[in-house]
Amino acid sequence: MAKLILSLDGEVLREYGIDKESLTIGRKSHNDIQIDSLAVSSEHAMITTILNDSFLEDLDSTNGTLVNGNPVKKHYLQNGDVIEVGKHTLTYVNADAVPGHKAEDFEKTMILRASPLAAAPPASKPETPQGGAETLPRPAPDEPSASVSNPAPAGPSAAVLQILTGGNAGKELELTKTLTSLGKPGVQVAVITRRPQGYFITHVLGDEFPLLNGNALDAQAKPLSDHDVIDLAGVKMEFFFK
Repeated sequence: MAKLILSLDGEVLREYGIDKESLTIGRKSHNDIQIDSLAVSSEHAMITTILNDSFLEDLDSTNGTLVNGNPVKKHYLQNGDVIEVGKHTLTYVNADAVPGHKAEDFEKTMILRASPLAAAPPASKPETPQGGAETLPRPAPDEPSASVSNPAPAGPSAAVLQILTGGNAGKELELTKTLTSLGKPGVQVAVITRRPQGYFITHVLGDEFPLLNGNALDAQAKPLSDHDVIDLAGVKMEFFFK
């Protein structure tokens, strides 16, 4: 089993086995690895592990995250990597890590913004064609830029997320990467992983768990099916295959 060795000024404080898909690192007590230091953000970083591969992602921390002395936003962890979080270090130990993966295998976090008028009744009901399916609203051309852009047309079996509510309503994200993180860092974050068996969603960060078809997720990864609806950070999105 891969593990992390927490040290301060060269003294080993504790070892943590990486025994689940997502580990969070931060100052608050709800993190899997709590580091009680003001140099560490409340939710500082997370490590997502798929089989023998682990990816580190900085969660927009105040002081940043370093690996082997270099600042990183996302990093594929290799055996012996030293993660610096404030004045503490975490040494990643995994002799079974597969070389060759890169941070590019981890899709940039899609920041979800709930609409400020979400609680108000809609001004008008979306137009409903004869087939009965609602036409989702598209954002106005002058809408402020968001963290996700419309992708190129997907292939016939590509998996896609379409945002149904909030500031990005109508936009789509093609799930081409091994890992795609979604949500609001520091509030609620989930990860969608692409595996040989299909696509899975896992809760990573936040006191409340996301909803899948109206049911709260738990700590385990859940498989995604065509037209599943995810409710995360106050934004609803639909998972489907093109």
